[in-house]
Amino acid sequence: MSDRAVDIRKADLGDLPQLLAFEQGIVQAERPMDPTLPKGPVNYYDLGALIQDPEALVVVAEVQGQVVASGFARIREARHYLDHDRYAYLGFMYTLPEFRGMGINARVVEALKAWALGLGLSELRLTVYQGNASAIKAYEKVGFKKHMIEMRLG
Repeated sequence: MSDRAVDIRKADLGDLPQLLAFEQGIVQAERPMDPTLPKGPVNYYDLGALIQDPEALVVVAEVQGQVVASGFARIREARHYLDHDRYAYLGFMYTLPEFRGMGINARVVEALKAWALGLGLSELRLTVYQGNASAIKAYEKVGFKKHMIEMRLG
């Protein structure tokens, strides 16, 4: 990647068409792992609102002016019994297939982590499907640890 510099920047509303396409890429990747997802397009997020939310940060990674990856951090209230009041929830992690394995997701996570730490949040969390081994590996590579498994009956 030395000949292709990666720039991480805050997303803006002009990025919405690409971000909506990324969202469908996430859905497509996760659909085989989640039998509860309906057929057809699914919207996990209100991306326009997230971009404008002062308690969230949506970032994109660009290579030579092309948006190739995304992610967000959003402030969430912690459960009352935990040792922290608020935390940063990370989501919307997506990298175009041809740019995977280049450390771009790590750069996105680092930017989101810096934002959260700048707000005094030391706890960062995310959710990932148990069957998504490549995503789990990528998150563990940047310091995340498995914490809890959500189970379902249905």
